[in-house]
Amino acid sequence: MGLLAFFRRSSPPTANVAKERLRIIVAQERTALGGPDYLPTLRRELLEVIRKYVNVDPDAVQMNLDKEDGHEVLEFTVALPEKGKA
Repeated sequence: MGLLAFFRRSSPPTANVAKERLRIIVAQERTALGGPDYLPTLRRELLEVIRKYVNVDPDAVQMNLDKEDGHEVLEFTVALPEKGKA
């Protein structure tokens, strides 16, 4: 039964993938327009530190700056490679 489930595995719905990509693009544009000018440097430096321990693709790093309840929130997301691929 496990082998059949492997072949029937489906990819995520295209609409959900497109929605997530659009959310990332909008967040990046919003950050670029009103964000502090140190964010690109901060992103690069954080990526350098992470790459000392894990080989991470620069495109796998997302940084968003949002305002919540009157505070700025910096969200830094890194998609780590699967075990055995790094």
